[in-house]
Amino acid sequence: MDSFELNKIAGAVLFTLLVYLGVQNLGDILFQTEPADPQAYVVEGVIEEGAVAPVAEAEEIVPIAELLQTASIEKGMKTAKKCVSCHSFEAGGANKIGPALWGVVDRSVGAVAGFTYSEALGSHGGNWDYEALNGFLENPKKYAEGTNMAFAGLRKASDRANIIAYLDSLK
Repeated sequence: MDSFELNKIAGAVLFTLLVYLGVQNLGDILFQTEPADPQAYVVEGVIEEGAVAPVAEAEEIVPIAELLQTASIEKGMKTAKKCVSCHSFEAGGANKIGPALWGVVDRSVGAVAGFTYSEALGSHGGNWDYEALNGFLENPKKYAEGTNMAFAGLRKASDRANIIAYLDSLK
């Protein structure tokens, strides 16, 4: 093997390294990446411990009775899909993590046979009328302090009205 052959091999290796580094640097120049923020996914309705709650713009409060006039049962069915892992919606449906919701509108709070309610709901009293359902669906922990329901609630009044219309249709 003569020196010219060695020069060709060394040149090919150096050229390959040069192309590799060039492509890598060109990629870094064209596509600037930033590290992912571990706090980027915001869970609706949850405030981090020690954090100050953000001051939201004042939202006009519309009574639930007015919202129910334009509520959609179909949209309520879609929104209620968030609830199916813990509640059943069928007539005679079994209790899951939460009680069965068939006929819940105007039913007594804490009155499903065979379901053990938390102390907060078991001693709450009253009926699940539209206002009570609206308050509970908005923020269960605030409505009944000490409830075992882990759901953070629904911020949109229209979503709550749609679900209540859907629940009202289950009779």
